[in-house]
Amino acid sequence: MDINTLNIDESAKLNVKSWLEGEYDEATKQAIRDMMSNPTELNESFYRHLEFGTGGLRGIMGVGTNRMNKYTVAMATQGLANYVRKVEESKGQKVEELRAAVSHDSRNHSREFAEITANVLAANGFKVYLFDGMRPTPELSFAVRHFKCHTGVMVTASHNPKEYNGYKAYWSDGCQLTAPHDEAVIEEVLKIKSVGDVKMTGGEKNITIIGEDVDKVYLERVEKNALNPEVIKKHHDVKIVYTPLHGTGIVLIPRMLKQLGFTNVNIVEAQAVPDGNFPTTPSPNPEEKPAMKMAVDLAKEIDADIVFASDPDADRVGVAVKRPDGEWMLLNGNQTMSVLFYYIVKQWQEKKMLTGNEFMVKTIVTSELPADIATRAGIKIYDVLTGFKFIGAKIRELEGIETFIAGGEESYGYMIGDFVRDKDAVAACSMIAEIAAWALEQGKTFFDVLVDIYKEYGFYKEGLVSVVRKGKSGAEEIQQMMRDYRSNPPAEIDGEKVVCIKDYQTHESRTEVESGKWKVEKLTLPTSNVLQFFTDKGNKITVRPSGTEPKIKFYFGVKGELCCKDCFDKTNAALDGKIESIKKSMKLV
Repeated sequence: MDINTLNIDESAKLNVKSWLEGEYDEATKQAIRDMMSNPTELNESFYRHLEFGTGGLRGIMGVGTNRMNKYTVAMATQGLANYVRKVEESKGQKVEELRAAVSHDSRNHSREFAEITANVLAANGFKVYLFDGMRPTPELSFAVRHFKCHTGVMVTASHNPKEYNGYKAYWSDGCQLTAPHDEAVIEEVLKIKSVGDVKMTGGEKNITIIGEDVDKVYLERVEKNALNPEVIKKHHDVKIVYTPLHGTGIVLIPRMLKQLGFTNVNIVEAQAVPDGNFPTTPSPNPEEKPAMKMAVDLAKEIDADIVFASDPDADRVGVAVKRPDGEWMLLNGNQTMSVLFYYIVKQWQEKKMLTGNEFMVKTIVTSELPADIATRAGIKIYDVLTGFKFIGAKIRELEGIETFIAGGEESYGYMIGDFVRDKDAVAACSMIAEIAAWALEQGKTFFDVLVDIYKEYGFYKEGLVSVVRKGKSGAEEIQQMMRDYRSNPPAEIDGEKVVCIKDYQTHESRTEVESGKWKVEKLTLPTSNVLQFFTDKGNKITVRPSGTEPKIKFYFGVKGELCCKDCFDKTNAALDGKIESIKKSMKLV
């Protein structure tokens, strides 16, 4: 079949021809020929090159320039290697030795992709530290700094469905790539016209296998996060249920809990076996109820005190808590982050650790409750764009000037201390377990701690709607939605007047100072395709296309007062009703 006769994008035709004529194996070429009978699939597989978003390179596994496979991984790695060397050479000094760390999660093909990544880096003269098996993402971030690497790669698609895999690239500070490095790496990748441009072999002697040596140092550092070791010792038998959801968390999280002194950790055995097909859950995402079901069922069976789950690469954490009526409630990311911030701040205050020079970080789409907690304690709070790499970048910016305590985002990611520069489920699970023990010491539950926070600071409630639009046409539709919101922003949302609009793409903040008159200010955060609308009643709506998934997200934030524990359900329902009303007014339901 002639590729020129197919109704696909010109870019797809060029990419297909390049692969059919290039140095690709015969199985790959045959897969392309077979795909020609399905032009839609062929177009989706070849119309573009995978791009770095907030989570790096990520896509469906398969043949094509727009798919995760051994060739796109190799070419991306060659581009990364070229860029790192170019940056080092631009410093005007002789490059003695370039170093890189590589790890992977439990997904299908992850080990293969990690070894390809290591081989390409090694063939390009890098000394490569390759983990002997799967490890959590935060340990890779730690290893980059530990070995003073110039870069690092974590092969993972985080919590995405089983069809996906991905590739998170890290800079020398252990943080995922930020501007200008992220876009510059893509430019270098695009210069790799074929797999023939990739150095694949010849550097095997440059690869060092690492494992327990790094595990030990990393876990010792996590252990130092503990704020109340005496409480852990007293309540060592707090009843914990944990599931790794077939992922890398099983390698370190149970071990860390044992090292801290917890003796009653109950693992969901059916989900303890690493498996890239994630057979016991529709999606290995601890944000979703089905993923947490087996853990909650076990908690009910043994009458546990706390439940938590990590995603496949163990950077995100989902939490479930027991209510007074005995039922279990899943916390959202904002709630877990608020409890973490509250506990850490409270302990720093009680132990007189605050000097007035500390700071915490959250993303712009996260609840304002963590900011309220930090501000009232005299701790600076910084807002950054969505994506943990921006939290890492803020730490880098203030390193040696201010002291970082903790950071987090609404999508179930938290970081305690700055020895890791990415979200860390190992550290977060350890602190959540400590809070459960501390709550017992107060004669309370984890749920009671959340209620105490709401009574003191106000009942903050958030909601999220994700509108999925797959493929090329879907991506175009999402961009059109953003253009429409910019050209014709809402004057009212759910009967409340919009009094402030923040556009992080144009760096413009417009605030109504009096009827019909707006004050325009410059936003200082990096450029991002995000819009925020603030109403005169204090509600916040954020619109943001995902950087890693084919969807556009709408975040809602409202606030009420909680007068007593018994009023929780009534207040919660009222705030849910408010969010639903906002969704209807924006025609999202």
